[in-house]
Amino acid sequence: MLEREPGSARNMSGITANDACNECLTSAQHLNSTEIYTHSHIDEDDELLKYIWREYLHPKQYEWVLIAGYIIVFLVSLVGNTLVCFAVWKNHHMRTVTNYFIVNLSFADILVTITCLPASLVVDITETWFFGQTLCKILPYLQTISVSVSVLTLSCIAQDRWYAICHPLKFKSTAKRARKSIVLIWLVSCVIMIPQAIVMECSSLLPELTNKTSLFTVCDEQWADEIYPKVYHTCFFIVTYFAPLCLMVLAYIQICHKLWCQQIPGTSSVLQRKWKSLQCSAHAVGSGESVKVRTSTVSAEIKQVKARRKTARMLMVVLFVFALCYLPISVLNIMKR
Repeated sequence: MLEREPGSARNMSGITANDACNECLTSAQHLNSTEIYTHSHIDEDDELLKYIWREYLHPKQYEWVLIAGYIIVFLVSLVGNTLVCFAVWKNHHMRTVTNYFIVNLSFADILVTITCLPASLVVDITETWFFGQTLCKILPYLQTISVSVSVLTLSCIAQDRWYAICHPLKFKSTAKRARKSIVLIWLVSCVIMIPQAIVMECSSLLPELTNKTSLFTVCDEQWADEIYPKVYHTCFFIVTYFAPLCLMVLAYIQICHKLWCQQIPGTSSVLQRKWKSLQCSAHAVGSGESVKVRTSTVSAEIKQVKARRKTARMLMVVLFVFALCYLPISVLNIMKR
């Protein structure tokens, strides 16, 4: 028994050792497989991120042309609009009602240049919103405010010119009234564009990569129901593009008819006839004092008509550029919904 017990003890200890070794091998294999899986998983993520960088983030050849175009537009817009504001601020004789509105239009363009172009360029190239939740609400809100301010300012310019030329006795436009109108334009724009700030949210196109990278994060509208964006953007299109454009076109049609077509005192044909008759009377009678006064009066009227025509041409060009440039984005916003 004493001889057998050590043998049995050795047998028992041998079995225990083998089992322990098997468990160690199993654990080691499990750890190795876990490490291999982890390393392979990390390698897959790295490969995916490298692929994303190569295919999406790194600018392609045609995108360098887009970047150059964005930079040119940014610089031209910033410098040009700043010079407009500086010119009116520096020259007191340029502080007219129309120029106050044009300066306000330049401020709105500077705002959209600063808030829209850099962010749009980054998003267009990388297809990712890198600026966080707060700026996701602020930047689109400022962009829509600038659009509203531009539209309302152009509408006020058209209304001011329409009253001044077609109905000069009904409404007296002053610089003080223009400044009040500009403040009202900004207040109205800030209020009516609040829904845009409320609905903007950040989300990921690839939720499985949310904790690993911010790539493919988008800043877009999140609505409770599908009908709401359709109604909102239809109203947005009507209020910020279609209705103001129709009213401005009608106003400028009447302005053109008044300045170029109607035979009334102050238009070119009547003034030219006055001018010729005064010249004839001056040659026949001599340079009398009354003839000189009437001649200077008619000359001033001719200059006023020419100045009004020049201003009307400039404003019609601005209106045409506005209608042409805002049409694609307005139509796309409707079609997107």
